Formats: sequence, structure tokens, C-alpha cells
Amino acid sequence: MPNQLAGSLSPYLLQHQDNPVDWMPWGEEAFAAARARDVPVFLSIGYAACHWCHVMAHESFENEQVGEFLNTHFVCIKVDREERPDLDQVYMNAVQLMTGHGGWPMSVFLDHEGRPFYAGTYWPVLPHGGMPSFPQVLDALVDAWANRREDITSHAGEITESLQKLAVGTDATAKETPGADRVGVAIELVLKTLDTTWGGFGDAPKFPHATDLDLMLRVAARTEDRRLIEAVELTLDKMAAGGIRDHIGGGFSRYSVDAKWLVPHFEKMLYDNGLLAEVYTRAMQVSGNARHGEVAAEILDYLQRDMLDEAGGVHCSEDADSEGVEGKFYVWKPADVEQVLGAQRGSRFCRVYDITEEGNFEGASIPNLPQPLTHWAEVLSVPLSDLREELAADREQLRVAREKRVRPQRDDKIVVAWNALAVRAFCVASVVMRRDDYLETAKRVAGFVLEKMRDPDGRLLHVYRQGTAHGDAFVDDHALLADALVSLYEATGEERWLVDAVALADDLIERFMDREEGGFYYTASDSDPLLTRNKDWHDGSLVSGNASAAMVCLKLARITGESKWLDAVNHTLRCGETVIRTQTRACAALISVIDELYHDNGEWVIALNDSESAVDVARRMLGSYRPATTLVWATPSSSHNGVGAQAASPVGKELLDGKQALGESFTVYRCRDFHCESPEVDP
Repeated sequence: MPNQLAGSLSPYLLQHQDNPVDWMPWGEEAFAAARARDVPVFLSIGYAACHWCHVMAHESFENEQVGEFLNTHFVCIKVDREERPDLDQVYMNAVQLMTGHGGWPMSVFLDHEGRPFYAGTYWPVLPHGGMPSFPQVLDALVDAWANRREDITSHAGEITESLQKLAVGTDATAKETPGADRVGVAIELVLKTLDTTWGGFGDAPKFPHATDLDLMLRVAARTEDRRLIEAVELTLDKMAAGGIRDHIGGGFSRYSVDAKWLVPHFEKMLYDNGLLAEVYTRAMQVSGNARHGEVAAEILDYLQRDMLDEAGGVHCSEDADSEGVEGKFYVWKPADVEQVLGAQRGSRFCRVYDITEEGNFEGASIPNLPQPLTHWAEVLSVPLSDLREELAADREQLRVAREKRVRPQRDDKIVVAWNALAVRAFCVASVVMRRDDYLETAKRVAGFVLEKMRDPDGRLLHVYRQGTAHGDAFVDDHALLADALVSLYEATGEERWLVDAVALADDLIERFMDREEGGFYYTASDSDPLLTRNKDWHDGSLVSGNASAAMVCLKLARITGESKWLDAVNHTLRCGETVIRTQTRACAALISVIDELYHDNGEWVIALNDSESAVDVARRMLGSYRPATTLVWATPSSSHNGVGAQAASPVGKELLDGKQALGESFTVYRCRDFHCESPEVDP
């Protein structure tokens, strides 16, 4: 008989509905049951694409004996971290405090007030490699609960006190906003950790670190520092050559288990692909090398083809496993390739993409490019353009053939913050690559989120699946969506996107900002209280909540001229000064805010006549990467000069006053601090 997770919308929770464990969702009912039975709470947090979550589920949660023991001695709660990142933050802090590391599945044992007293991640069902078995851990905890309750209570209190200090994440708010020098310090620290052979930062396992790459690109665009451009290109090229990239279908896996980017954990996450699509697009702008744009287009084409929901949003992820085997969908043997492409083309493809009889992963091969295509064009005596075209056709044939395999499970939730990253990536690429389909996708996804992911009072909700939106939205949902809408405004000249961005940012100020100490809490002031109310300063899988909020506030300050936005930025940076100064490598996105603040490129007001297309003009003006440049549109419907619906425009009056198109084409007014130079017609 299914447990209480059967009523969930989460694909991850539904995976566990038939476990012998009597799982309950997070909520007061579960804690009331624990108090009534006088047993502790076992909290298990994971997500649908998590390989080790599946392993522990198969070994322990599908095990009748383990399930019976858990049901007898604990109240068991299962949480999808993607639905409840707030809970994930609180209890991941506890895991890291108690063990020195983190990860998923997260396994935390709580008292009746939700205070953690023991924590870990994956435990095997049998002892292995010096690790105790999960049943051994459970036995010890049952004994401690029965015989050493005072020790548990005392330890839970100490851990909770530490968690409450960690929640704020900083010391006292600084008197001054961190200076521009922090950018240079951060850049040098990033370069010190660069793997100069394989790219990326640090040792295996290797994650893309998109926020580090973004920071380096924005500084390189401003300074033309060749060290930064070369470091970014090394990393992006090595990643694009490795098995972390799906060479057949497009997109990137979450991380590589080795230093060479060869063997990934095969799950594909929307947030990684959204961030990387923009990074590769920006790299093309900064370096002038079209190969980076080709990788970005592959990512976005994959998202459009495979991950779009019928309703309009973008799905969360694809699993690492299919048919119970990690990576099975993605690996090949030479015979598989030759069966699709024929002997001659198949043999060539295998040479180029390192597909061998021996294999590079558990007896099969992950396609990768140990040598660039320029090398193979020379070796094979084939014009490079011909080789590229033929290999592209081969990859498409293999992709179509691969669709006949059992595909990894897709988590078809739609999460606001992740969709916002995709909207921004599609929007930026639409401008740089002049792709109308990308712009239409960005508009469709943004429109879906704004229309369908609201509560009856119009407040943003966090997640949507199968016709139902639910869950309070978090700070990054609001901030990243508002930022994406600013990008849509810049790319289209349609002021409706800017109006919605301002409304979302107003909600940030009203419900998330700490007006006394500065910064933004991850949860809203009217959300259900948790053990702690966290401020998110560090970049992880996503841009940190405070960095994303500060960045969009800074952009709106320059568009609207309203001081409240700039005040919020400075107050946030002052609050986060300790993190910025002492944990610089963990907060690249906050450093990008500082760079944006001190290296303002001014405001460009573009006045259009009735015959000019804002989309076409945006593609001309934004084709080069100019960080910290504010783009504003002056049209009859947005002006404050007595023409059209002047009261509706959120754009600063000083920017729009008197700005009209001169002559038959568009006119650009270059301004700084709302003081404008002489107009330029069709520059």
C-alpha cells in the first residue's frame, strides 16, 4: 500500500511512494506523530537525478527489514531538495557542521523540535570500506535515544546554536561598502586555483564553476586581460572536448569525477545548462571565437528539443541512470556506431570521438574529443568545413538512434529560479546569435512563469508540475526572474517585462530584505518559520541569493533612478563584507556585483521611430559584451515627454525626457548618472 508520498507532486517523492518505509512529507503532522510516539525523526533529503540517492533507496529504503525497523523506531520524513531548498540549506549546514562534508542523499536525525543531533549522507546497507552500515547507525541511535536522551538534547541544543550563528553567515555589518579592489583580489585568487593543463579550478571531482567563469569574462571584457581570456577558453575548450559534454544530444552533465572532464556523473541539471549556455555565449563575444557559440547553441537546442514542458516552462533535470545502470543511455561501442552510420563513416566517427573496444567507462565509451577537429582534418586530409558538416550529420543520426534506447527519467518539475536562468540564456543568445526562436522561447517561458506560477493574491510560487503551482517562492526565484525580465526588456524594448521585474524586486525589498543589518534572507518574512532563517552568500549550484538580489537591484537603480535600489545594494554588500573579504573564492557572484557597481558604463537611451524594430536594434547594440551598460528604450509608449502612456513607465524620467528619434533611423543618447551627451543617429 502506498505511503503518504503518493499524494505528492514531486517525481522524487513519488519514486518512494511504494517503499516499505512509512514516509511522511515535511510538516507538523509528522512532528506531532513523533511526539505522540516519543521517537526521533529521520529526515532524508535528495532529488530525482541523484545517483547515490537511488543507490541508498534500492539498498535500504526498498529493504523490508530496514523499512520495518525505521517504521518501529522513527517517524520518517522524505523531502525533495528542489521543492524545499530552504530546508536543504538548514540541514545541509548541520551535516557539514557534524561531519565536515556534505552531499546527497542527506540523512539527518532530529528531535521533536526539528533540532538535529546526528547526520550523514549515504550509508551502505552492509559495512563497507570502513563505513558502518545504515542498520548499525540506526541501532546506535535507537540506543542513544532510549538511554542517553539528555546527551542528545544537549548536543541538539549546541548544534542548533551553531546553526543560528551560521544562518546569518557574516559578522557585524561593515560601515563602508567593499571597494573595487576586491575584484582584483578575487581574480588573482581564481587564477591561483586554475588547472593550467585541463582547465577548471581545483582537483577532481570537477564542477564547471560558472560564476567564476562569468566573473573572469566580465573583467576581461573591460580590461582585455589576456590571462583571463586564456584561462576561460582553456576551461571551456577542455569541458567541451570532455565526456561531461553530451556530444550526441547537447548539454552538460553536472560534474566530472576526474580532472580531465572525461567521466561525468551523468545527470543533467537545468541550472548548470542555463548558466553554461550564457557563459559560452559571452566567451564567444569576448574572444571572437565562434566555437564557443556553437557549444552554447547545442545546449539551448537540447533544452528546446527535450526539456520544454507543454505548458511553457522548462523541466528540472534528467537522471544519470536508465535501466538501473548509470550512464547506459550515453555510452557507445564501435559496433553500435557502425550499425547506425555504416562501416566507413562509423569507423571514422569512433576514431574522432574515442569510441573503442576497450572503452573508457565500464567497458563502453563516453564520446569525447581527445584531439580537436583541426587535427583530424589534417590527419584525414579532409577540408575542415567538410569534416565538421559530416560529423554534425553523424551526430544527429546517432542522436535519433539513441532515442530508441530507454531514456533516463526526467524530473518534469518547473522551478522558477532555474527557469529564470534559462530565460536569460535564451535571451542573451537570441541577441548575439540573432536567433528568433531563442527569443520566442525566452518570452514563452517567462510568460508562463508570470501567468501560471502565482498564488490567488498574485505572489510568486516556487514550483509547478502537471497543472499545479505550489510552495512559497524564495529569494533567488524573485531575483533571478526579475533579472531575466530585465534582459527581455533590453532584447525586445517591451516595457511589460520591466514592469514585472520592478514588481518582483519590490517584493524582494518588502518580504526578504533585512532592513536593520542588510542583505536578504532566503525565505520570506511571511513563510513558515524553520529552525533558522538563512542568508545565502555563497555560490553553489546556483548564484547566491544575496548576489542575485543585489545584482538586479543595481540594474533597476540605473534604469529607474530610484535610490531605494542602490541603498539595498550597498546595504547588502556592507552586510556581506566579511564573506567577501575572508571567503572570496566562494562568492564570485558577489564580486561581480562589486565590479558592476564600480565600473558603470553608463546608460544608453535608444529612441526608436515607428518603423524601427527594437529587436533588430538590440542585436546591433548588444552584439558586443559590455558589462555594466544599462540599455533603456524610448518609444512613444514609454516616454515622459508628453507623448503616450507616460505614467506607466518605470524608467527614470530624466533618462526619457525629450528623447526622440531624429531622422529616419534610431537615435542613441549616451548618458552617465542620468546626464546625457549629444544624440547619435544610427551610430
